[in-house]
Amino acid sequence: MAHSHAHSHTHDHDHDHGAGHSHAPRVSGSNARRVFWAMLLTATFMVAEVAGGILSGSLALIADAGHMATDAASLLLAWLAFRLSRRPADEARSYGFHRAEILAAFVNGLAMIALVVWIAYEAVTRLMQPVEVMGGMMMGVAIMGLLVNIAAFALLHGGARDNLNLRGAAVHVMGDMLGSAAAIIAAGVILLTGWMPIDPLLSLLVALLVLRSAWMITKESAHILMEGTPAHLDLDEMRDDLRANVEGVEDVHHLHAWSLTQERPMVTLHARICEEADSDTVLKRLNARLADIFSISHATIQIEREPCEKDCAGACKDTPPANGETEAGHDRM
Repeated sequence: MAHSHAHSHTHDHDHDHGAGHSHAPRVSGSNARRVFWAMLLTATFMVAEVAGGILSGSLALIADAGHMATDAASLLLAWLAFRLSRRPADEARSYGFHRAEILAAFVNGLAMIALVVWIAYEAVTRLMQPVEVMGGMMMGVAIMGLLVNIAAFALLHGGARDNLNLRGAAVHVMGDMLGSAAAIIAAGVILLTGWMPIDPLLSLLVALLVLRSAWMITKESAHILMEGTPAHLDLDEMRDDLRANVEGVEDVHHLHAWSLTQERPMVTLHARICEEADSDTVLKRLNARLADIFSISHATIQIEREPCEKDCAGACKDTPPANGETEAGHDRM
């Protein structure tokens, strides 16, 4: 190009600039431990619930055990994702394994939606063909299940509230907790009145409650996987703010924002500065403004002194940079 560029990568966390960037994992080990113990509790009681369902002849308890088996598998997936995300970056994955969390959340959300569909189908089937249930044993197992689920939910709820993977795991356990509460109510009605349809009716109610949370988890994780702009960022507002408040900046263009994980928004932009401005000084001001006003700790900024050429505009206008290419690609500009 005829004009010169200056590039910067400024972050609040440390980087090794020798052999590429090293994105140190910020996943809390506490979150991984919480998911592990919740998984262990869920899997252990699942075995007990299967035994209780077989002894009592309760298809409802066996079905709930299947629900818990799905949850245990989902919690295992979430735990593995946390473990993967703590691995350091390498040459093939310059951003590390942080996206494993988002993939796990997405799969968990889809699994919950599929489970809701299955619960709804089973509920309708049982409304047409009621299943005889031993209310006493059902009540005992359901109460035990509720206590186990409360303990697992308390473990997960005490972790990071803004971690999408942890929220996805908590939604699974919440579904089990509501299911156990519904089973207790259903067992009570069956013991008092013998009215069997109460079981599938309450199952439908629980399915609707879980569906909303499962949909939100799936939607948010899909948005991140599709490199969507973080919900809390307005790119037009950011562009106008940088133009108006950063001394030396004449124009901001090719502005793109996405998220590595829900807690880690990232930005790339081109900034055209006036001739007399010092590029390093303007660069520091831009990064400080992004951090202070928009909470962006990872920005890749290209400094220009002349308008960006048409071929650059065509390449950058509609296509956000892919992970792993954002920082390597600038050396070729």
